[in-house]
Amino acid sequence: MNARRKKYIAGSLAAAALLGGGLAACSTDASMVSENLSKAADNFEVNRRIVMFNGITDQYLLTIEGPCSITDEGHQLEVVCKTGSGAYKKHFLGLSDNVSYFVEQGEPVTASANHYRVTFKPQQIIPDVDFRGSTEDLPKNQP
Repeated sequence: MNARRKKYIAGSLAAAALLGGGLAACSTDASMVSENLSKAADNFEVNRRIVMFNGITDQYLLTIEGPCSITDEGHQLEVVCKTGSGAYKKHFLGLSDNVSYFVEQGEPVTASANHYRVTFKPQQIIPDVDFRGSTEDLPKNQP
């Protein structure tokens, strides 16, 4: 294969990759807003009502309300709620074939349909290290 043909093939592959990546980045307004609302909820900016209910008896088992983030782990729902400035509660709720849940958003929240939301927290770069132990067990410098 000559050099010119190799460049043509390489250029064509690069253009196809860019086009494929560009098409993959396209999404609907609803999916973009849904992603941004989920990020807002994970940052405790959305008030929700989470209801656990028994599907056989139609009884509500538990209701949690407030700025909460949820994670569905299959047979377990994990709910983290902000209760005050720097104060949080984490709930683990078991799911079964007759226990399920639904989540309602309290009030409308503004979210962009055109731009992805990115949250950058520089304080996450510096870890919060807790030291547990005793300095008595450390080796001593011998003179």
